[in-house]
Amino acid sequence: MLLRTNGKNTNPHQKNRYTGESIVGKPVPLVDAHKKSTGEAIYTDDIKIPDMLHARLLRATIAHGNIKNIDTSKARAIPGVRAVLTGHDWPVTFGVLPVSQDEQAIASDKSRFIGDIVAIVAADSEEIAAQAVWAINVEYEELTNHQVARLGTKPVKDQVQEKVDKGHPGTNVHKHVAQEYGEVDSGFKNAGAVAEGDFKNLACSHGFTEPHSTVCHWTADDRLTCYSAQQVPHYLHRAMAKVFGLPMHQIRIVKPMVGGGFGGKSDPFPHEIACALISKFTRKPVKLTFDREEVFLTNRGRHPSEMKMKIAADKKGKISAFESDVVLDGGAFGSFGVVTTYYNGVLSNGPYYLPAFRYKGRRVYSNHPASGAMRGHGSVNPRFAMETLMDMAAVELGVDPCELRLRNFLPEMCFTPYHKFRITSNGIREGLAEVMRLSDWKNKWGKLPYGRGIGVGCAFYISGSALPIHWNKLPQSTVHLKIDMDGGITVHSLAAEIGQGSDTVLAQMVAEVLGVNMDRIHVRSQETDLAPIDLGSYSSRVTFMAGNAARDAAEKIRHDLAQAAAKLTGQPAQYFDFKDERLVCRSKPSVAVTFMEALHEAQADRGALIASGCYQSPPLGTEFKGSNAGLSPSYSFSAYICEVDVDPETGFVQPRHIWAAHDCGRALNPMAVEGQLEGSIHMGLGQALTEQMRYRGGQLLNGNFLDYKIPTPYETPEMDIVIVESIDPEGPFGAKECGEGGLAPIIPAVGNAIYDAVGVRLFEVPMTPDRVLRAIEEKKRAGK
Repeated sequence: MLLRTNGKNTNPHQKNRYTGESIVGKPVPLVDAHKKSTGEAIYTDDIKIPDMLHARLLRATIAHGNIKNIDTSKARAIPGVRAVLTGHDWPVTFGVLPVSQDEQAIASDKSRFIGDIVAIVAADSEEIAAQAVWAINVEYEELTNHQVARLGTKPVKDQVQEKVDKGHPGTNVHKHVAQEYGEVDSGFKNAGAVAEGDFKNLACSHGFTEPHSTVCHWTADDRLTCYSAQQVPHYLHRAMAKVFGLPMHQIRIVKPMVGGGFGGKSDPFPHEIACALISKFTRKPVKLTFDREEVFLTNRGRHPSEMKMKIAADKKGKISAFESDVVLDGGAFGSFGVVTTYYNGVLSNGPYYLPAFRYKGRRVYSNHPASGAMRGHGSVNPRFAMETLMDMAAVELGVDPCELRLRNFLPEMCFTPYHKFRITSNGIREGLAEVMRLSDWKNKWGKLPYGRGIGVGCAFYISGSALPIHWNKLPQSTVHLKIDMDGGITVHSLAAEIGQGSDTVLAQMVAEVLGVNMDRIHVRSQETDLAPIDLGSYSSRVTFMAGNAARDAAEKIRHDLAQAAAKLTGQPAQYFDFKDERLVCRSKPSVAVTFMEALHEAQADRGALIASGCYQSPPLGTEFKGSNAGLSPSYSFSAYICEVDVDPETGFVQPRHIWAAHDCGRALNPMAVEGQLEGSIHMGLGQALTEQMRYRGGQLLNGNFLDYKIPTPYETPEMDIVIVESIDPEGPFGAKECGEGGLAPIIPAVGNAIYDAVGVRLFEVPMTPDRVLRAIEEKKRAGK
């Protein structure tokens, strides 16, 4: 069931002249749906270039060890093998963050995890390449295997990376963050209730359908073309330019259709650089596609974490203090880890007002694959802890958990303490009230029979980052718009379509501004040669930032067309409304011109109409170190309630029903919003109950979709989706994010429902049957 609530516009001065128009706010099928459903969509592995070679990778078989020698002679002697490269052939470092340039395409000095690339082979066929990989002999000198992140916070033998946090020499600490404001100790000392716990979140995978795939080709003029399944072509573009010492205009990145990403395709990856490298050596096109085990071996999923967290509330149920100590398992490389370390602190507070805050976070290198960005980056694990503690505090105070949350929500418009997050729209109160009503919360919480329970979880999330990773004064998103004589409208954007529907949203916005049918519009978001720089699909930024840029470009074209209509009719340009392919004079509705008439008049002196639109986040934040982390031009808010059945004999948890309210500003495409929220819930349920990557001595034990347990639609419960439309003044047509924030609240909602069902708290995710049963048995032994 899908419900929409019309939230209050928190900016009374905002006037939206498009409200109630024909495209924005209406359910629209995705523009690429036909291609995908008929099999016409072209993915990277579908690409074939004449004379193309095939590559395979030799991966390290030990978690940590010096590479003493690599013998490639037998591999090179195999007929059909065209090249074999090792790390010594091009030992240049790169990374997604400027402060973490610690990766190589091929390891040159040592292996840092099982699966690290130590050689690449290109051959006439994939079978020959695989045969050659097995013929390579590597001699290792084993080093200390660092498998427990928290042990790396003290000086260690054989560091994973030599460059570590300046305050922690000799350790494996990659990044240390400490932030504090307000009277934390006083807040705990004078509290009416204190809730605390030690929380553990295990490693999980993105679970995207399409494996990593790359095709690279160098031309005679030393120009590189790289086709790759990427969420952020711009970051790969930068990394390629750095590694090969080329200007970016000598490199062309092409993003074909992408079969899912969820954050797992947002880094520039070693395999992409390695594929380009061996193509350079052979001067032939080279394709490299992972098998499923390789995807798992190199997984850059959510950071495993250990959190000590506590909150205090006064006797009136107002939160008075918050404290968190987090250790993140960063794996072998930096990836997005510096950002993650900050996010685990600053994103743990909202959607609540916290007057006193203390956070210590340490990201620690280990001999696991690098941890990176994953849907809800940096917010999901601390959200589970925070929402569990909110329920524990409610129990101690004797207050309804939903009531405690209502007492502490941020106001509709405010700046948060210290971090100064600017809240410009907030529909969480309305959202929680609606899911309470739909779920019959008042008559269920604490009143259901043993084994059945109901729980709540709330969250907030960013709509893009206020500052880019590579700091500069350039726009964070740019869109080019072109209309030729035939009336076709081409939208050029590098905001990557990865299945979430961003191409559709951009087309909707342009169609709304220009008053035309969507079939006129063609979005080109595939390659760097044809599209302006955009920071890609991550941090829930595309609809907000690229959407604002598309609207800006369309407004410029609209101005030109209005001027043309004025010239044709003699009416003032500002009086024309654009709708149904016509420009109609508002003061004289009988006076109108068609879109094509206005277009040809506008083109008479200049040819094709071309406009460039952009978006730059407004100035935000304060001056302290790390103040930019978590800053966003807008924030979404979510409130979920989940009802579960728990079998006390087995510990098996079956979600029965979920009521989910999400404040997305304005739902530009309600059908797509509903799909995003249902997908977030499905993914969150997997992380809550079944999904975990199991390691033994650094060796992954369940690197396939049979042993890695992702819930099927059969296990997915009924969902009621509530779209709360608070209309954000900064968002395009009032919109903000809906792709990531909807994941975080489902995990604590499940955990709190388990407590309501059988009276046990779970502090480790996933909450598997054995862990649930162990908690039930421990409670029985304790006589509680």
